Amino acid sequence: MEHIELEAKKEIGSAKNSQELEALRIKYLGRKGRMAELLLQIKDLSNEERAQRGKQINQLKRELEELFEKKKNEIKNSESNKNEKIDVTAPGRALPFGHLHPRTLILRQVEKIFQSLGFSVVDSSEMETDYYNFQALNFPKDHPARDMQDTFYIDDELLLRTQTSPNQVRYMEKHNPPLRVIVPGKVFRRDASDATHESQFYQVEGLMVDKNISIGNFKAVILEFFKQLFGKEVKIRLRPSFFPFTEPSFEPDIQCVFCDGKGCRVCKNTGWIEMAGAGMVHPFVFKSAGYAPYEWQGFAFGFGLDRLAMMKYKIDDLRMLNFGDMRFLRQF
Repeated sequence: MEHIELEAKKEIGSAKNSQELEALRIKYLGRKGRMAELLLQIKDLSNEERAQRGKQINQLKRELEELFEKKKNEIKNSESNKNEKIDVTAPGRALPFGHLHPRTLILRQVEKIFQSLGFSVVDSSEMETDYYNFQALNFPKDHPARDMQDTFYIDDELLLRTQTSPNQVRYMEKHNPPLRVIVPGKVFRRDASDATHESQFYQVEGLMVDKNISIGNFKAVILEFFKQLFGKEVKIRLRPSFFPFTEPSFEPDIQCVFCDGKGCRVCKNTGWIEMAGAGMVHPFVFKSAGYAPYEWQGFAFGFGLDRLAMMKYKIDDLRMLNFGDMRFLRQF
């Protein structure tokens, strides 16, 4: 038994691969192996000697099984490392760059342009009260214009804001004029989803207040904004409109960049794309903010950020901005 132990340990330690090791396992631990032979040899011993010798043989068998298992793991690791060829002189592989969402790109550009025009960027909350979203902006409880903005209410007073305009009053309550600010953020309405509308979309609110502000000031700011955004002169028009919080009110349109004003699916064959709601700040809003209503003048506007992205990057379907399709996003 001592001879078998020494011989087995030596051969196991010298095994070079898994095939050699398996052959040794059969030689020593197989059904007809050396350990089985030892067990057969003790059948003629006395009961006391047979029990003692059998215990010694089983102990040796367990030791050899542990040696085989240990050697098996060593060979497995060695073979795995041997098969994994690494060329340390090979150049590294460049990882692909991430891509900013077109909405992020356009927001950064919008903020940069307005900051160059003297506007500050202000953060705001997506949850709003009925007072700031409607009442302070000249929307009484029974005002028919509320029907134009089908609202997601959380309770009787809290709602998901339908516009970024509540921040006009919120900002003026805490700051004295003159002032110039923009407020980008997400807004929510019960709109049906189509190529130019979504129930969740982004706006950029703008507000400028001083002693002698006119529509001419608004037109100058908006023309310069579009010029910097698109890198060229852009044709615009101001259509008369109605918003309770501005008077007079108008909607700036830009000539469709997809068809150059000839008419297409995106502009509904009109040649123009509506880009904002705007107007001169209503005295009621100044009063809501605590300003002397006829001492100050100002203009306010609200851009659809997603529509700006559509025009800038010639995306003909607004829904593409929300799909998360990497084939689309890798283009930016």
